[in-house]
Amino acid sequence: MQASEVMTRNLVSIGRDAPIREAIRLMLDNKVSGLPVVDTAGKMVGILTEGDLVRRSEIATERRRWPWLDFVMGPGRMASDYVKTHGRVVGELMTHEVAVIAPDTPLADIVALMEQRRIKRLPVIDNGMLVGIVSRADLLAALGRALDAARTPATGDDDICARVLAELERVNWAPRAGLTVTVANGVVELNGVIFDEHERSALRVAAENVPGVMGVSDRLVWVEPVSGTVIDAAQEAPPPGPTVR
Repeated sequence: MQASEVMTRNLVSIGRDAPIREAIRLMLDNKVSGLPVVDTAGKMVGILTEGDLVRRSEIATERRRWPWLDFVMGPGRMASDYVKTHGRVVGELMTHEVAVIAPDTPLADIVALMEQRRIKRLPVIDNGMLVGIVSRADLLAALGRALDAARTPATGDDDICARVLAELERVNWAPRAGLTVTVANGVVELNGVIFDEHERSALRVAAENVPGVMGVSDRLVWVEPVSGTVIDAAQEAPPPGPTVR
């Protein structure tokens, strides 16, 4: 998937000459934590976020520093901080250097950029114009749709078993030998030996993700790979019942 498939197109933006009171009202009314700042031609010139507004003199949240640190930073940095804490116009507080993406940017690249820059949203630019924005909420909505689309019911126990085995074949962590998967009345039974306790949870998740699975019976044995010592024998699973996802 790419940005154009998940981005919000009905944007709430603001001009750089708008008062911050208007920006705050737009954020609260529209339940957004950031506003793209655009010029009269619709080109993006910055972004104003909650983070740009929380250090304010009016609510006594200015950053307090030791006097010697102010001396080290110099008057330029102190003057810049003063603008942030006392400015009244969007253009005085907004972030100018904004990370942006294109409509065809893959979602994997979007998530990586969000993590790298520690940001919650990325404007989408096409031919210099702001055409959308991708936020974490948009990614969550896409995930919800993907989960719903993946819930094609299995046709029976054999189908469930085949889907579980296909998933285990696809991943690299699953044991390739000594593991058997059987299904009866929608309950997946896992038998065999694992050499890392994390594999137990992952195998259960792989089975639970198949639509139609009513429960998972864990009969796996965890063995220490060097000594061959049995660390944790198979556990009795709780009575089978509908699995809530």
